[in-house]
Amino acid sequence: MKNVSNDTVIKGTAVVSGVRYAKAVWISPRPELPQAGAVIEESQREAEQLRFTSAADAVAQRLKERSEKAEGAASEVLKATAGMVNDRGWRKAVQKGIKGGHPADYAVVAATTKFVTMFEAAGGVMAERTTDLRDIRDRVIAELRGEQEPGLPEVDEQVVLFADDLSPADTAALNTEYFVGLVTELGGPTSHTAIIARQLNVPCIVAVGEKVHKITAGEPVMVDGALGTVTLGADPDTARAAEQESKMLAERIAQWRGPAQTKDGHKVQLLANVQDGKAARIAATQSQAEGIGLFRTELCFLTATEEPSVSEQAEVYKKVLEQFPTSKVVVRSLDAGSDKPVPFASMADEMNPALGVRGLRVARANEALLTRQLDAVAQAAEELGRGDDAPTWVMAPMVATAREAKWFAGLCAERGLTAGAMIEVPAASLMADKLMPHLDFVSIGTNDLTQYTMAADRMSPQLAYLTDPWQPAVLRLIEHTCKEGKKYNTAVGVCGEAAADPLLACVLTGLGVNSLSAASTAIAGVGAQLASVDLDTCKRAAAAALDAEGATEARAAVRNVIQPA
Repeated sequence: MKNVSNDTVIKGTAVVSGVRYAKAVWISPRPELPQAGAVIEESQREAEQLRFTSAADAVAQRLKERSEKAEGAASEVLKATAGMVNDRGWRKAVQKGIKGGHPADYAVVAATTKFVTMFEAAGGVMAERTTDLRDIRDRVIAELRGEQEPGLPEVDEQVVLFADDLSPADTAALNTEYFVGLVTELGGPTSHTAIIARQLNVPCIVAVGEKVHKITAGEPVMVDGALGTVTLGADPDTARAAEQESKMLAERIAQWRGPAQTKDGHKVQLLANVQDGKAARIAATQSQAEGIGLFRTELCFLTATEEPSVSEQAEVYKKVLEQFPTSKVVVRSLDAGSDKPVPFASMADEMNPALGVRGLRVARANEALLTRQLDAVAQAAEELGRGDDAPTWVMAPMVATAREAKWFAGLCAERGLTAGAMIEVPAASLMADKLMPHLDFVSIGTNDLTQYTMAADRMSPQLAYLTDPWQPAVLRLIEHTCKEGKKYNTAVGVCGEAAADPLLACVLTGLGVNSLSAASTAIAGVGAQLASVDLDTCKRAAAAALDAEGATEARAAVRNVIQPA
């Protein structure tokens, strides 16, 4: 690696805002992978299999212990990674390789390569899990060799951590007293790195690309998590001043207690995205969330081989609903398929699963799967005594036509549930005037709406510049949806990653969005930003973004209208 000229700016995808100025460090190198060639004598293969099992068990146990010490998303991600080490299919593939004569370390490499290829072919979130697979591969190989696990370097000062990509285990283990910023070559805005970085509230930039390797260890860098920039050769005084201003902003955000409204009193409901009762409890006790705007029910059942009964589902849903006993909770019906393969609900292999049978489309061939879930939601709400003062709303993912909206709304009405739909298929936005007469509300899923509008896989680091929710084409669809919502008196919310961006939240408010739902850790930042502007400023920001040529230009135009809170 070599130094580059002063004031060089490298751009990536912004994930967590904040400015930090510190020396760069690189993650410790991974073990050198073995090559094919060596053969284990047949008499030694059983012992080699036992050696692999012992190493894998040790790695899984360490990950499990770390998960028990961690909290929130970090804990869940570590549990999931430990589960991958214990995956029967992966272990069986390794054992088969050893039985065929490969040494344990090479059998681990071969089995992992097989699964990486499968996951990459599946695309979406599955493709992002290849980082996790390679991580457990390297940890098991290090254990087999008696070497120290790869991962975070030892540091005794504040640093910005650079990596090709970060494993969940490494990200979850970060001590933010020392690691004050994260920058990765790969990854995406919904990767494990991004999820945990938001929870830790550490400035984070992903998908920087190969340019990141211009940066040498020990070189001072300034990272701006809001702009997605890494500046080399920055003037130290200017950089430290920007860092101090960022920290003062963070303190003001931490002190924000509501209400959720603009400076001139225009109310915007701020809600939380959750995946289970634990996340709902954190949102209720540790944030200013007014309710839940997205309960991702499928994440409760990703490992369930059989569909849970109505009563079993109801018990899971009650754990979320009871955290907001007098507030609105929006439940998303099962969003199975594509990058969220639920064993009891997913279809057989498809050529293009992101455009295939997913979300509400799964219920076309199995309506009872949907009606049983709606029965469970209704049962949970009834058992908790939720009434008009605490509405239970249910929305369907991947709605594309008015006929689908009418069908789903009818099923909800039969059970006394308030019906809505996610706007993530561009057709649903363009045909909003035909969908909304059947619905009580809609919620815009900006992650999928962006990938479908821009024809770009939202998990691809190479296409991160396209899958930016600041794309004016996406904002124009949101504007159209809001106009139709006002015409038909239908509430319009946003529950995608865009709702977590304080500046973009102002734009969305200016476009006419009624509610914003994001990770609970992002709510204070959004609330504080909205409180610093009036509605007219939000409208001017929206107009500036809509008129821009691209995402970068839209972001810059809005920053000229709105200064950070």
